[in-house]
Amino acid sequence: MTLVELAGYLSEAEADSDRWRLVAEFLEEHRHEPSDVRAALLVAEPPGTGDERWDVFLAALAEHLAARDGHAAADWAYGRRLRQFWFPFDTPFARADALVHAPAAFRGRGIFVAPENLKVA
Repeated sequence: MTLVELAGYLSEAEADSDRWRLVAEFLEEHRHEPSDVRAALLVAEPPGTGDERWDVFLAALAEHLAARDGHAAADWAYGRRLRQFWFPFDTPFARADALVHAPAAFRGRGIFVAPENLKVA
C-alpha cells in the first residue's frame, strides 16, 4: 500500500478508530518491504483526506518512515503543519507520554503521538 492509497482509505473511513486500524495495516505492510520499495511507497503526494489533521499526519509519517531508512522525506511532506496541536490519543497519560516521546517528524508538525502508537505488534 502506498501513502496515496492510504489517504484514499482514510478519506472513506467513518471513524478515527477505523483510520488508526488502516494506519496499522499500512505500517505492517511497509515494514515487510525491502528498503528501496519502502522509499517508493512514500514518494507520491497523497490527496487530501478531508481532514487537515490526517493530511498532516501523512506528511509526518512519510518523513518519519523515510528517516528510519536513512532517507530524506519527499518534498511534498515539508510544507504541511497544523495550526493547533493534535493529541490523537487524548487521555492524561497518553498526552504526557506523547509530549515527551513524540517523534520529531510529528512533534514539529503539531502532532503529539507516542512512538508505541506507531508500532505494529
